[in-house]
Amino acid sequence: MALEITNDKWHGSVGGIVGAPIDDVWTIVSETSKLSQWMPMVENCSKLAGEEGLPGYVRLVSGFMFPQADGDRTWIKEKLVSMNPALYSYVYRMEASNVGLDGSTNSLKLMDYGENSTLVDWSFEIDPIEGASEDSLIDYLGFLYKTCINRIEGAIKSSL
Repeated sequence: MALEITNDKWHGSVGGIVGAPIDDVWTIVSETSKLSQWMPMVENCSKLAGEEGLPGYVRLVSGFMFPQADGDRTWIKEKLVSMNPALYSYVYRMEASNVGLDGSTNSLKLMDYGENSTLVDWSFEIDPIEGASEDSLIDYLGFLYKTCINRIEGAIKSSL
């Protein structure tokens, strides 16, 4: 995982190799309806506005991404900024949430790694959160996203 600080944003990235062809990985990671198959902390993901795959598409993700003091579920309203199936990449911006990540962006990019393997690169950028430790938050997000990457191969196998 890499950590860098520029433009007063907190940045991080995490990557991993998935033992599956890039097109199979793209099918799982690019569809809202399949999010909970590879993101263990997501219970529900639903369309709010727009057309999936097109910039402006808005979805509501809920689950246990971040522990809440009252035990409630985390919710994040995400807007698709860009999606390029030819380059196997997309960017979502968190428009609103109950965890203080409004304005944050997540970028996912896949690269063919040969021999039916795919490199997944997940990077994120968040505004500093008052009272939060930058290193701790970046580490936590990196851990969450790495956990998701590690589940993609199993999600593909169970969907066949």
